[in-house]
Amino acid sequence: MTSLVSQVAFDPSRHMFATKEVNITAYQTLYVLGQCTLDLSGSSCYSCLLNSVAYLPTCCDGKIGGRVLRASCNVRYELYLFYTRSAIAPTPSAIPHPTVRTTDEVGNESQPVGSLQFDLDTIRAATDNFADANKIDEGGYGTVYKGILSNGEEISVKRLLGDSGEIAEAFKKEVFLMAKLQHRNLQRLLGFCSGGGERMLIYEFVSNDCLDSLLFDPENRAQLDWPMRLKIIEGIARGLLYLHDDAPLRIIHCDLKVSNILLDGKMNAKISNFGMAIGWVDDQTLVNPHRIAGTYGHFAPECVMHGQFSSQSDVYSFGVLLLEIVSGKRNECSNQPENAENLLSNAWRHWNEGQAMELIDPTLSQCCQNTEVMKYIHIGILCVQEDAADRPSMASVVLMLSGDPSTLPMPRLLPPSVPHRAEPQRTAGELEPSARELGEYNAEIISIDEVTFSELSPR
Repeated sequence: MTSLVSQVAFDPSRHMFATKEVNITAYQTLYVLGQCTLDLSGSSCYSCLLNSVAYLPTCCDGKIGGRVLRASCNVRYELYLFYTRSAIAPTPSAIPHPTVRTTDEVGNESQPVGSLQFDLDTIRAATDNFADANKIDEGGYGTVYKGILSNGEEISVKRLLGDSGEIAEAFKKEVFLMAKLQHRNLQRLLGFCSGGGERMLIYEFVSNDCLDSLLFDPENRAQLDWPMRLKIIEGIARGLLYLHDDAPLRIIHCDLKVSNILLDGKMNAKISNFGMAIGWVDDQTLVNPHRIAGTYGHFAPECVMHGQFSSQSDVYSFGVLLLEIVSGKRNECSNQPENAENLLSNAWRHWNEGQAMELIDPTLSQCCQNTEVMKYIHIGILCVQEDAADRPSMASVVLMLSGDPSTLPMPRLLPPSVPHRAEPQRTAGELEPSARELGEYNAEIISIDEVTFSELSPR
């Protein structure tokens, strides 16, 4: 296995893909395959595959075959030939480097923050001086514009509103976190612009709208047929798995919801908006300094009641998303009477009664199988269990999505109804994470114009 991992990660001719055959007896041959996505560096691929190989005894001990499938790599072994010997590596598109960068050693896992800076004149020219015609979206955080750089590349410019210390810290954090992330199911940060009283985040332009505008629109929702919805669900799952397990600095998104899922021209899901995201180490439960505001149907109970976030609170949000995508209905919580049945309890009831087709979006009723719908609702219910310890990890969820529904575990309890109009019990100041909560890091300080960034690397 080790030699296969090294071939995949460090042999350029292999294109992050390799197979190996080993005669274990005179009559038996072991067939092994390893693969990484091309957006990983050699060291990241090596680490991802080694972790996968190390997990094989846990998942597959005593079995004649097995597979560990992660967001950015997978390894599989069987006692039969399951691949074509003449097969060459699939070539998923590697994510290109940021448009603006300093000279850097090829293969670095992430770009230094300083290499991502755009000057203000470039962004003004790209957006036609922030013309209203180029405005894409607007909200409490600021305004998003479409822009075109001089080389023809389309960009999305998130122009932040306000000049408070909280805005400045959120800006620095989002740049730092996103500079280290590269995955096809995440909206890619191209850079930032800071100066002249402006703070802007420069992202890749995603040609379609957010999932929210399609899923809940009576006319547009017909564009989302069943196979497309499954593709979106699986893309979100892989992006979230990357954040939790495979990213250089593991991240909890903390605000996963339909309006933060973008769709590209091929309807690939891209997780966006990392303004609430926090880095984490191991299985920590962290206190997020951001106060929950507005609707909170996608937040886990522990987030709403105590401001506590973990990878399992992201799993809860994913479960809500999955059920919303299947049903075409929002999980509304904030404006319902106490005895109202929300989407989660409604999903539980239909699943428990074997009536999954009663929950599904009516536009899909003729194009999918009841057993398949039951499987996805079952996975969603497992994700939204009240006790965070009962929820599966995203690694398990990814396996469930492609696995046999008969192997799914049973949920322990009825999904919770989040208390109505509940507020976190601490003020924003009290929710500041301690050094212990965030883990111990070494810091290298980089100053860029008005902004100071800390390059963090776990000890």
